[in-house]
Amino acid sequence: MKTPILMAGLCLALAACATTGRLSSAEKLDLYRAHAGAPQNDMQFFGTLNGWTELGDSALAVWTRPSEAYLLELRGPCQDLPYATAIGLTSQMNRVSARFDKVLVRDPTGGPRMPCFINSIRKLDVKALRASEQELRQAQVQEREENTAPAK
Repeated sequence: MKTPILMAGLCLALAACATTGRLSSAEKLDLYRAHAGAPQNDMQFFGTLNGWTELGDSALAVWTRPSEAYLLELRGPCQDLPYATAIGLTSQMNRVSARFDKVLVRDPTGGPRMPCFINSIRKLDVKALRASEQELRQAQVQEREENTAPAK
């Protein structure tokens, strides 16, 4: 019962955002949370990321394969995450563990950066996430078309 209510609220919030043309990091985080499974202790990681998306200063999504992604929520703010050009993850024996491993924000100037501890790991339903993102894009296009159509 809780999930349909959450999804309905999320849809309304995101539909309101369609008029601005772009989702904020907080809105993107809400979208990703809505498509994330239960927290898990760890995730498999073979040292290479297929991609990543910052979701504000305390969360990010990492793709380990094109169709496999995880929502990583951090223990606290990771100051440089919203501006990072590259990241890394610590791991032990091909596993990234919640409450133990860290996100390492790469600084292009080479300066030291504080590691950002991973508080939780949740697997994303990538197919459903992409479908929701596509629906949002279509809603944005429709909204623009309605706003630019000549009045009769």
